[in-house]
Amino acid sequence: QVQLVESGGEWVQPGGSLRLSCAASGGTFSRFTMAWFRQAPGKEREFVAREAGQQFSYSTYYADSVKGRFTISKDNARNTVYLQMYSLKPEDTAVYLCAAAEDYSGTTAARYTYWGQGTQVTVSS
Repeated sequence: QVQLVESGGEWVQPGGSLRLSCAASGGTFSRFTMAWFRQAPGKEREFVAREAGQQFSYSTYYADSVKGRFTISKDNARNTVYLQMYSLKPEDTAVYLCAAAEDYSGTTAARYTYWGQGTQVTVSS
């Protein structure tokens, strides 16, 4: 059984930075595609970023809305995936969820098998 635990969410002013972490236990972490999604109140769950597993050469992919501002990175030695966020905007406010999938490298939430509980990011002045 794979478990994912996110941390790092908090309130930050516009233009600020945050780093989210997601610690995984169980499974073969290096083969997981690890992704971040987010969900704001009243909105659909939205793909943010993903780093694919070893079998997909650890490729990264970002939503257009965060490209150039967010960076995803996997630390296979620590079984942890990070989301470094810069130049945060109020529209980045959401619950950020970590997800894992085996043998899948896309952006469709339904294809991700394992999910964390989420961490709240609030961007406001």
